[in-house]
Amino acid sequence: MTLAARWVRLLMVVSAAGFAGAAYAIRAVGDGPIDQYSGAALSGAIVYTIVLFVRPRISPLLAGSVAVAYCWFIEFAQLTPLPGEISQRSWFARQLLGAQFDPVDVAWYPVGVIPLVVAHWLLRSSAPTRPTSPPAEA
Repeated sequence: MTLAARWVRLLMVVSAAGFAGAAYAIRAVGDGPIDQYSGAALSGAIVYTIVLFVRPRISPLLAGSVAVAYCWFIEFAQLTPLPGEISQRSWFARQLLGAQFDPVDVAWYPVGVIPLVVAHWLLRSSAPTRPTSPPAEA
């Protein structure tokens, strides 16, 4: 693993913890739609960081697509009884799977992912590129 990949992974762990902390802080002080919608957006952001943790060199668009697709998969799985049953048995499972389908969440996951895709793309496009071969000597 390259040094850059290690730094990306470390940054993703810190970012995921920050997003989770922000979600719980908002939920602790908020009451209403803001805490629910921000929770969905921050969940999408956390999934994006997980995608980058697993594949540090993935393209921003592909990482965003995977993150949103995963969030939507989990959300639509809530239309079945399985996530709700599992969530009743475990706080951790409830955090991962949720308990019931909310169509509004489907729209809010990309709200959390798109800014990270843009930031990732901007960081990637501004990073200096390394030559693939050493320069020729004159």
